[in-house]
Amino acid sequence: MTDGVWSADRERRLAVAQRGKIHGGRPVFLHHGTPGSRIGPLPREGLLYRLGVRLITYDRPGYGDSDRHEGRSVGDVAADVAAIADHLGLDRFAVVGRSGGGPHALACAALIPHRVTRAAVLVGLAPPEAEGLDWFDGMAEGNVAEYMTAMQGRARLAARLGPTAAEIREDPVRLVNALYDELPEPDRSVIADAGIRTMLVQNYAEAVRNSAYGWIDDAMAFCSPWGFDPADIRVPTLLWHGEDDVFSPVSHSRWLAGRIPTATVRIQRGAAHFHALHVLPDLLGWLARDERAA
Repeated sequence: MTDGVWSADRERRLAVAQRGKIHGGRPVFLHHGTPGSRIGPLPREGLLYRLGVRLITYDRPGYGDSDRHEGRSVGDVAADVAAIADHLGLDRFAVVGRSGGGPHALACAALIPHRVTRAAVLVGLAPPEAEGLDWFDGMAEGNVAEYMTAMQGRARLAARLGPTAAEIREDPVRLVNALYDELPEPDRSVIADAGIRTMLVQNYAEAVRNSAYGWIDDAMAFCSPWGFDPADIRVPTLLWHGEDDVFSPVSHSRWLAGRIPTATVRIQRGAAHFHALHVLPDLLGWLARDERAA
């Protein structure tokens, strides 16, 4: 079920979808990866219902059917999530972000803590100014090139990602195939599953269906001041990372774990970036627990 929700400034429309136990379930916002969209990949509907989870996804500005918010910061997401929650009549909710969604989940935990019960980040990124962290160490060449281009300015990044997005629109399988050469073996095993490959292809196609702006603005936001300090987070926060990740290196979660006072970190050996798709269902039960529970 997809709905259109006005942003807090009433100037943009956000495409929002809900799945699982929509009536009476515990609300969990899932922040998609980069590039990504509201459509997935997602846990199965039956599992969500059994866990009592009301899963809420939405296209970040510029992706899918959501209007662009040019110049947005990572922290700007908190106002959008609050606006969606208001529209849905939700006071409190949990947040989880996968990959590029990770920083956005942290933004909600830091900036609207009175509404966020718990936060989880799977294979996320640390801020670019993270003290003591070599931000690019262990990162695949493709991601290094993308973020280095972002640091040179929006015009250069648009010139790089615009044609790539156009190619994905013409052939959505292209991005999955292009990623394959950089994947460590654990990731290759995950996306060898035909169902997961299909979900990824559909997700990437929806992400850039109208433009490359969501992707461009995400990368610019990651490489700019985020608008909050992870050290300010006080809600229970779980960080998960595959040790062999080359897209967002494990050192990023280790840095965040040392910065966020309420963080618990889980590093999994023999796993990498896309293993997060298998881990998410296991974390939903924790996210949906009453915030007063231990």
